[in-house]
Order: sequence, then C-alpha cells, then structure tokens
Amino acid sequence: MTDIAGKVALITGASSGIGAATARKLAAAGVKVGIAARRVDRLEALRTEITGDGGSALVLEMDVADANSVNAGVAALLKSFGSVDILVNNAGVMPQANGELLQSDDWNRMVDTNFKGVLNATAVVMPHMIAQKAGHIFNISSVAGRKAAPGLAVYSATKFAVASFSEGLRMEVGPAHNIRVTCIQPGLVDTELGDHIADPVARQQLASYRSMIKFLDSADIANAVMFAAQAPTHVDVAELYIMPTQQP
Repeated sequence: MTDIAGKVALITGASSGIGAATARKLAAAGVKVGIAARRVDRLEALRTEITGDGGSALVLEMDVADANSVNAGVAALLKSFGSVDILVNNAGVMPQANGELLQSDDWNRMVDTNFKGVLNATAVVMPHMIAQKAGHIFNISSVAGRKAAPGLAVYSATKFAVASFSEGLRMEVGPAHNIRVTCIQPGLVDTELGDHIADPVARQQLASYRSMIKFLDSADIANAVMFAAQAPTHVDVAELYIMPTQQP
C-alpha cells in the first residue's frame, strides 16, 4: 500500500457531494487538499471542518470551464503547498432534458464543464507531474459514460468523452512519465447533481428512483478514490465501475 500522507491534491467540484467527501477522506489520510469550486462559502465551511479535524486545506475559487481560472487556482496551490501529486477531476453539471427541447445553452454548459473542464485542469497540472515523474489523475465519469439513456444524450456524451480520454491518457502518460490515471464511473449517487434538472418529468423520474433503491453515498466514491490512490505504485487501477446493489 502506498502512503499518501504529505501528498498534495487538487479536487474540483469540492463544494459538495463527491468532491467534498473526497477532500475529507484524503485530508484524513494526511493529504494537503486544494478544494476548488465556484461556491466559496461552501469551500470555507469545508476548510474549517478539515482543519478542525487536523487536516490541511486551501480554498480555491475556480470555474473549471475557464482556463484562466484553472491556471490561477493551480498557481495558488503550488505557491502554498509546493506541488500537485493528485488531481481529482470531479466538477460536473447535469441539466437533464430530452434532446427535442433543444436546450443548447445547457448542452454547451455540460460540454464546457464536464469535459473541457477535465481537459483544462489536466493541461495545467500535467507539466508538474511530468517534471516530478509521478502523479495520479482521477476522472469522475458516470454509468452514463457507458450507456446512454433518454434525457441524458449530451450528458452521456460528455461522460463517454471523459472515459475515453482517461483510457487514452493512461496509455500515453503511464509508461512515459509514471503518471497513473483512474476513471471512476458511478451509478446513482445521493448528491446535488439532480438539483440541476429543470425538466419536471426528469426530476420526478429521479425522485421515483430514490423511493425504490438505496443510492450510493458520496463517501462510497471517496473510498474508491482512496483505494486506487493507496494502491502500490506499480499498480494503476484504471477503471472502477461502482453501482448501487439495487440499481439495474
């Protein structure tokens, strides 16, 4: 098992859900965490929680869809903690609606956040990992990145892209630069992602799922990140497909 204490992590979308849970988990293991998101008030509360438990956290106001914002955030992280060893590309949005409604603004927002955001953060962090000849990149995809569903056409497309990018990147930077890449593909997780859904039919569908099955907790995904991060350095857990037991 790899000891990750003292490492530095950048976690996007850390203001709630999987990002916040992952920040807590990594910090408890001695990782210095840069918690990045747009909702600074949430980040401040999370930092207070982490430092109160003896951990180390830095608040980074960041919009992953804006390359300049990502650059500024990573620069602040490096200035404070000196390196970046782990990147968790978690930020995402899911304004679910059928394609026939032609909600092109939402389509572009999903592409810019869910996929281009991953590219933006990876592009800024990668040179530092290459220079230190080590690093670990986590990309949070989705079960929707394996199979499309009605109302999720564009969301699924972004998550398929994340999964494909992860696999190709792993082959490119693993052998050449000793950088591990892990793609995590969760099923239904109890997070705020469903709050992005404007379509009342889709919101009702999600609510009905909640009444039928036990969703994953954000901590379940954070545990998966820890499992892969602490694997021996010669082991790259390339993909984790994590489903609620009751989800078909």
